[in-house]
Amino acid sequence: MAYKIYHNTRCRKSRAGLQYLQDKGIKPTIIEYLKDQTFSEESLRELLIKLELKPSEIIRTQEADYKNKFKGKEFSDKEWIKILVENPKLIKRPIVEKEGKAVLGDIVEHIDVLL
Repeated sequence: MAYKIYHNTRCRKSRAGLQYLQDKGIKPTIIEYLKDQTFSEESLRELLIKLELKPSEIIRTQEADYKNKFKGKEFSDKEWIKILVENPKLIKRPIVEKEGKAVLGDIVEHIDVLL
């Protein structure tokens, strides 16, 4: 079954996740989600189900945009999904997907769940 990686080439953790897959002989489909405007609200909702996470759990809280615009504010899951679609750089990366499951690969060993 095919692997997908939601990837940002400029991110060290994302590059490490891709390299980890490649070192295991896996050639994933690379989705550069910051360039391609990958996510709609529906597709992000579906990915969150595969991750078994809430939108607030995939937010890069160290990101300047988060600190300046969203930190300390309360949003519903639906509102967070809309915010993340409009601000995809706030999404933790990489996300690796396979066979209806997905994991955050910011810690590369988490990817082992899918192997």
